[in-house]
Amino acid sequence: MEVRMKKRVLPVGIQSFKDIREKNFVYVDKTEYVWKLSTDVKSYFLSRPRRFGKSLFISTLESYFSGEKELFKGLYIEKKEPERGENAWAKYPVITFYLSGGQYNEPDGLNNRLISTLTDVENKYDLEHADGDVSVRFEEVIKRLYKKTGRQVVVLVDEYDKPLLSTMISSPEQEEKNRELYKGFFSILKDMDEYLRFVFFTGVTKFTKVSIFSDLNQLVDISMNNEFSGICGITEDELLTNFEPEIDSLSDEQGISRKECLAKLEKMYDGYHFSKNGVGVYNPFSLLSAFMNKDFNSYWFGTGTPDILIKKLQKSSMTLPQITDGVEATEDELLNYRVEDQNPIPLYYQTGYLTICGYDSDFRLYSLKLPNDEVRYGFLNSLIPSVLGSGNQENPVSLRYMLMDLKNGNPESFINRLTSLFAAIPYPEGKAPEYEGEWSRQLFLILSLMGAYTSCEVHMAAGRADCVVKTPDYIYVFEFKLDKPIEDAMQQIDDKGYAIPYSADDRKLYKIGVVFSTEKRNVSDYKIS
Repeated sequence: MEVRMKKRVLPVGIQSFKDIREKNFVYVDKTEYVWKLSTDVKSYFLSRPRRFGKSLFISTLESYFSGEKELFKGLYIEKKEPERGENAWAKYPVITFYLSGGQYNEPDGLNNRLISTLTDVENKYDLEHADGDVSVRFEEVIKRLYKKTGRQVVVLVDEYDKPLLSTMISSPEQEEKNRELYKGFFSILKDMDEYLRFVFFTGVTKFTKVSIFSDLNQLVDISMNNEFSGICGITEDELLTNFEPEIDSLSDEQGISRKECLAKLEKMYDGYHFSKNGVGVYNPFSLLSAFMNKDFNSYWFGTGTPDILIKKLQKSSMTLPQITDGVEATEDELLNYRVEDQNPIPLYYQTGYLTICGYDSDFRLYSLKLPNDEVRYGFLNSLIPSVLGSGNQENPVSLRYMLMDLKNGNPESFINRLTSLFAAIPYPEGKAPEYEGEWSRQLFLILSLMGAYTSCEVHMAAGRADCVVKTPDYIYVFEFKLDKPIEDAMQQIDDKGYAIPYSADDRKLYKIGVVFSTEKRNVSDYKIS
């Protein structure tokens, strides 16, 4: 008789620890971190990008401090908890603020959200409803919980920064009001040590001017701590230990080997590092989505448009090549976000669009880069409207046809399509920008996007070829110039030896010079040899 295996259910988008455990979803055990945190200091802050499992970890803490022992059967903490003796699986009163949802652009949106949570707590523990403003009420709820239960209170705050991030662009005045409300609300925790067992805040961004970081100076930031680098996300070991059936199913569906499947998963979704020596992690939302859909796609990037990131880049002096090639920053810059600071690096790092790839201990500098292909090409595509004009997102003169030209050995057609693409780029309203710098930014974006489909190295910096494209049958070495004779471009390819590394390759080699004109704002000349 054939024995049918029980279908494994992946918790894509599920943020309730209780649901995952009771409904037998696949669960990656993170309770070792619960044990470490609950046995050390009292108050913590953790910053991680969206969709990285922060809400699930908050829910895990909520179940743990609520004494829901049965949910932890078979997990790491089940074996460790008896070490607490008579305090093992102690039940504490818990106040959990889930702030990822709310009408925070409304004048009373944040206030109503906080009141709603406090009301739920009062009803759950059968407390008399406290009077006064929301801050006074918060303080009273904590004291009454302590008095009624005889135990210290646990305060968990998930996505504390959502009311600020969601209003920064759309409603700056409301963002400031939300910030002011926070100053009074969470600052009451500062002098309530005797009433508190554990405090844990999560968010994407650490706003330096929000009172929880100035008033709650005992709040320990573990965001870049090596010991907690794997607290959210999925490590390589966790991938191989927990998802063998999904890896095999995905590789079968895609018609590739297991080794090729793992390499593709790594290239698409791995690469995140949140400390100088910590373990690397995969994006959990994208990884689980790929397994569920049995396809490699851009899942995480599609769940949110990074408008604030694009605006930050536009207002800064940082260039697009700097973002794609890598940047450096100090630890203070990475941990602390200042709204008025034009430097986009802290926000890019904290939101997951840049990640740590190295550390210089002499200068205490972190090196950062785009973590993987999902982020790289998702981010580049999001820049198309602002760099090339919104119409080019649907322009029939697409990268696909340009790549087909190169794969078919037709560089002249490629140049013609490139010329048509530049002709379709509109002037910004009001005035035409200076073309110096503008053309290179537009060209860099177009060529970088080609890298999603073929080998395309884009440098556009001194000492290296501006662009090298490799297809199965051809290699193209490009040099671009602005308002210069075409001979200058061709001469530089030869003088600098840009084509020499490929001279022994069996593929046909093309050397291509292209000149852009400030007057025409387009290609004015080219030469192919």
